[in-house]
Amino acid sequence: MARLLSTLLAMMLSLMACADTPAQAPEARILVIGDSMMTWHGISDRAVPDLLARQLGEPVINRATTAARMIYKLPVSGAAGLNIPKQFRAGPWEWIVVNGGGNDLWLGCGCHRCTRKLDRLVSEDGQTGAIPDLLTRLRATGAQVIYVGYLRTPGRSSPIESCRDEGTMMEERVAEFAGNDPGLHFISLVDLVPEGDLSFHTLDRIHPSVKGSRAIAARLAATIQANR
Repeated sequence: MARLLSTLLAMMLSLMACADTPAQAPEARILVIGDSMMTWHGISDRAVPDLLARQLGEPVINRATTAARMIYKLPVSGAAGLNIPKQFRAGPWEWIVVNGGGNDLWLGCGCHRCTRKLDRLVSEDGQTGAIPDLLTRLRATGAQVIYVGYLRTPGRSSPIESCRDEGTMMEERVAEFAGNDPGLHFISLVDLVPEGDLSFHTLDRIHPSVKGSRAIAARLAATIQANR
């Protein structure tokens, strides 16, 4: 029960965080959209975007929302942030950081018989689907775009362990799509968590610990700094 209440509170807080707009930091040139990987520890200002801002020494707008999906049809909650493409707001962005798709697989099909959902997210050839469509739209703004993959489980006691193969296929397809455009960057986290190392995750074995968030932010910062 305590864990459920904690998760619900995190969802409420991340929905409020999704209200961030360019007007609140007009000098910001980096936008983050996505799901809970980008919102965890936001209450203590140690979510990935917070740490990215500190590592780069510049503001970052975070509109990511816990439990958000790439494919989400309900209009009101989708507009409030649960639909990742609808999190985007126009602005003077030089960089847009995106993650997502994991909740579509985990919540949408329970990591079983996910072929159809996976193909809707990104086709087998990596060229069509909800994720390529979003990345194409974001690149059309002129910003450089980063799609960041997911943390892998430490191999112990994780409720998403059975999603490993689907997640790997999804990211391989996105990487294939990103390879067609030098302004589109794919960052893999597949090698970030050593087997059996629990320190990169929170107790739920899904979301990043502060250490994990800091490591993700470091990879994002390195990509941004190397391509300016």
